[in-house]
Amino acid sequence: MPKSVKLHGKVLSRADIGALKQKLLERVAHGELIQDAAAEIGVPLANFRGWRRHDPEFRKAWDEARAQGARTKPYTLPPRPAPPIVTPAPVEAAPPAAPRPEPPHDWLARPYQEPLWNYLNEGGKRAVAVWHRRAGKESLAVNFAARAANRRAANYWHMLPTATQGRKVVWEGIDNQGRRIIDQAFPPSERTGRLDDEMLLRLRGGSTWQVVGSDNFDRLVGANPAGVVFSEWALADPRAWDYLRPILAENGGWALFIYTPRGRNHGAELFELAQKTPGWFAQRLTVDDTKIIPAGVIDEERRSGMAEELIRQEYYCSFQAALVGSYYGALLESAEKNERITAVEPIPGVPVTTAWDLGIGDSTAIWFAQAVGREIRLVDYYEASGVGLDHYAETVARMAGERGYEYGETLLPHDANHRELANGRTRVETLRRLGLPSLRIVPQVSLDNGINAARVILPRCWFDAGRCARGIEALRQYRRGWDDGRKLFGERPLHDWTSHPADAFRYLAVGLREPRPPGGVPAVSVITEKGDGPCPALRDGTPLVVIEE
Repeated sequence: MPKSVKLHGKVLSRADIGALKQKLLERVAHGELIQDAAAEIGVPLANFRGWRRHDPEFRKAWDEARAQGARTKPYTLPPRPAPPIVTPAPVEAAPPAAPRPEPPHDWLARPYQEPLWNYLNEGGKRAVAVWHRRAGKESLAVNFAARAANRRAANYWHMLPTATQGRKVVWEGIDNQGRRIIDQAFPPSERTGRLDDEMLLRLRGGSTWQVVGSDNFDRLVGANPAGVVFSEWALADPRAWDYLRPILAENGGWALFIYTPRGRNHGAELFELAQKTPGWFAQRLTVDDTKIIPAGVIDEERRSGMAEELIRQEYYCSFQAALVGSYYGALLESAEKNERITAVEPIPGVPVTTAWDLGIGDSTAIWFAQAVGREIRLVDYYEASGVGLDHYAETVARMAGERGYEYGETLLPHDANHRELANGRTRVETLRRLGLPSLRIVPQVSLDNGINAARVILPRCWFDAGRCARGIEALRQYRRGWDDGRKLFGERPLHDWTSHPADAFRYLAVGLREPRPPGGVPAVSVITEKGDGPCPALRDGTPLVVIEE
């Protein structure tokens, strides 16, 4: 027999092994089963079998013990002593965490703001606040959005007319106490993430809050906002509300419109709708109502050159004041007074000219016009974005079938003759392949000359009030930008949702200029479906067409 063996990884001496054998034999002699005895002592059965096989003395003792155990009562192990009962020391419970304060943070509604704040705070869903300049519209709207985001995990939008304006006014805006607007309403401790390029905050509790523009709302498909602030609504693209209204109706979301008037446009219409619609909140506050801007400040604005119409608009919230800086506002007002904005049906047999502004990654706008004597009848208008030229070709063809249009010329801007990198073709070539009739590029004239051409033809224009509604509204609001610091209008038009409809109308005006009387002016080429044909030049000698076959 070896002097030592390993058991469970532990080296045992011969004496240790003998003691184990003795314990095993005693238990078996008292009637305990070998399996139970071996398990209790900690001897694997393999070791027990080895002992029986190779140790004659153990085998003899085993046989005797087993015989004795058969004559003895079954062996019962003595009870093990109960483990001592240890009473754990009492642990003092941690005090409950203090509840997070509900927004707003470090902001209180002013007395004149309380009706709107209370309406929204109590669950109101549709509110229109026409407040004067510096009445705190943005601060109230952002702070209510913070409270709404705290109460319901969802997506929330703060929409301005353009995303660029949203970045300047809200995302990077400073309040009158020198605080960043978003840091006051959404303190860093309440945020889990910030995406500066998308102007988006991720908030504790799962909500997101984002600054967007009405010039790109249709690119945010799938966001499903549960609350939207429409800031400067009178200057925003009115399609934004048409797009978002069913989403908010379906998810029980809210909409807050805040703005100062910009003439009799969609802002005026919405305020009047809110006034007579049960459940809507409608409020118009002038400086006489809030008394937060002294009369002396307004007098100083007047002395520094601020137009009276702009003062009535900005401080007295007048919807009747003319839209200051509008290129065509007075002419559209005259057309409305003279009932030239009415129902205008197309005249059968008279060619319909289409004038296009081709957007690249933007909207494409198309006017449909008939020239009858000196009268220009605008019978239709179409606009879309995010689709290819084939969509517009199909739409124009479909409208011809539905409304009986017989197309004449297709007037295109000068850049339609530039080659595209994707396919190497010009858009003129693409449209021609798609079957557009009589394509013609209008001459490239200066912006001022084009606007003047539009002003010249407007007194001769009749507009279909229904089918041209969006185009008419765009012409009415097409305007120069106002530099509030310099108290001056800019030299160029403000680029917003009105730009594409106004540009297409400008191309129509340039394209419809009366030709020079016959005599000594050479004809120039025009691309048509059937080939080249003559077309006289403009009265100033500029050729109407710059396309070469």
